[in-house]
Amino acid sequence: MTAVLDERRKRILYRGNHRGMKEADVMLGGFVTAHVATLSDEQLDRLEALLDELDVDIMDWVIGKKPVPAAYDTDIFGMILAYKPYE
Repeated sequence: MTAVLDERRKRILYRGNHRGMKEADVMLGGFVTAHVATLSDEQLDRLEALLDELDVDIMDWVIGKKPVPAAYDTDIFGMILAYKPYE
């Protein structure tokens, strides 16, 4: 990422990459690294809300073990599901 990030985006980038669960670090951190510079303020709001949730819950939603709560079933969650870090 070559863009200069504002403080909010830097904070989100840090939170996405330092989750506590390696799987969440890879999935969320990779997504945030790839997209944080281009997300709208409204998308950043939704991403920050999602990052407030526990890693285990987010991972359960991603793998389909539990249904995604309506509050998090947003464009951001869809983008995370579509994100392919190894392509």
